[in-house]
Amino acid sequence: MKKETFNLPNILTLLRIVVIPLIVATFFFKGGFSAWLGGLMFVAAAITDYFDGYFARKLQLVSKFGRFLDPIADKVLVSSVLLMLAYKGGLAYFGIIPALIILCREILVSGLREFLAESNVSMPVSRLAKWKTAFQLISLPLLIVGDHGFYFNELGSGLLWFSAVLTMITGYDYLKSGFKYINN
Repeated sequence: MKKETFNLPNILTLLRIVVIPLIVATFFFKGGFSAWLGGLMFVAAAITDYFDGYFARKLQLVSKFGRFLDPIADKVLVSSVLLMLAYKGGLAYFGIIPALIILCREILVSGLREFLAESNVSMPVSRLAKWKTAFQLISLPLLIVGDHGFYFNELGSGLLWFSAVLTMITGYDYLKSGFKYINN
């Protein structure tokens, strides 16, 4: 790896990946302390998602490695927590449905991006997709803490459903844009 690969934004992204197994581990312990610890680690990881991009732009440290790793870190973080919430029964009010919508859309858009990359076509992240990610990153720590917080399950479930709606809209937008290149 090049020396430029180890810059502040990329280190923040790597830290987000490193914390994922620790967050997952908190699901295997009972009690409020474990739930709050997992939720706080998730919040810290979510904050690095904002700051890695901010510092990359501000300090002009945008790199190929960072553009490759950042979306993977986001998807693995969100997917891991959604799967653990499903496993531990932390998705109330038919919460498995928005979780499936989110996971399927991520796979679909990743596949589309990979296909379009072969044609040298990039699909930049839309503003609405950034909002979708923000709502996911707010809903998930609430669901991790769940019953150990004041109405956290209800608020987290509502936000997860809202992010699933945004997920469907952005997924449709990406597909519509991508099909212009697929049908050629």
